[in-house]
Amino acid sequence: MARAFRLPASVSALLRNAVMGLAVTALAACATGGGLYGAIPGDNRPHKAVDRARTMPVQGIDVARYQENVDFVRARETGTHFVFMKATEGKDYVDPNFRANWQRARDAGMPRGAYHFMTWCSLASEQANWFVQNVPADPSALPPVLDLEWNNHSSCKSKPNKADALEKIRLMLDVMERHTGKLPIIYTDMNFHRDILAGEYFPNTFWLRSTAAEPHERYENRPWTFWQYTQTGVVPGVRGEVDRNVFYGSTNDWLMFLSTGCDPRAIAALAPTGRCQFAK
Repeated sequence: MARAFRLPASVSALLRNAVMGLAVTALAACATGGGLYGAIPGDNRPHKAVDRARTMPVQGIDVARYQENVDFVRARETGTHFVFMKATEGKDYVDPNFRANWQRARDAGMPRGAYHFMTWCSLASEQANWFVQNVPADPSALPPVLDLEWNNHSSCKSKPNKADALEKIRLMLDVMERHTGKLPIIYTDMNFHRDILAGEYFPNTFWLRSTAAEPHERYENRPWTFWQYTQTGVVPGVRGEVDRNVFYGSTNDWLMFLSTGCDPRAIAALAPTGRCQFAK
């Protein structure tokens, strides 16, 4: 007889809250006449080219210290289904709001994940160790995220060549996966993707920034799981503007992602490697 899988209590609670959150969104949309797939408001400067993102059912945000004290309960109750939060940067920076955000989102029943902003002026091994030291390996968390961009707005102006950058990236991804037990997500923008990632295979889920076009138009049809579609979002519970994101699929796809940490479309290919397993 096949052995039944039993989810840890923390993961089971997360799934229950996710189902409740999706139901609340459906009821709110129906109450406004939009139905489950009615447009979701909340953008100070909406761009018509990304309108489809606002009609998709699984919506989320990403936050850092700039959003200050986020009310995750209110955000979840008004249709935000997940949050990614900045945790670390480089080899020695921790976002000052990370620990509070991490705990408050958990307490609110909001699925949450941590991201590391990669810098190009310190060793990947140093950055990987810093991430491990500061981000808990929580089985109820979303997979960790590696944020890959050029450091144009920092004092670090170094730009490694493609081979060097890819070596650093793969080391970082490997350590993050071993630490958390989940295949990391790669976040990137158009410039970094064009210069370094285009044409390269990764088993990882991609989270793509595209605020004036759909991702397939800007990323050479790179498959994506998360899409950051605006940086001028307005969300109940969040002070000021916030990045808004959407998950690619249906509510059932989202529950599968929460259960396995993998894009459901990739599970068949990744499962033989030991990834994407339901928590036991």
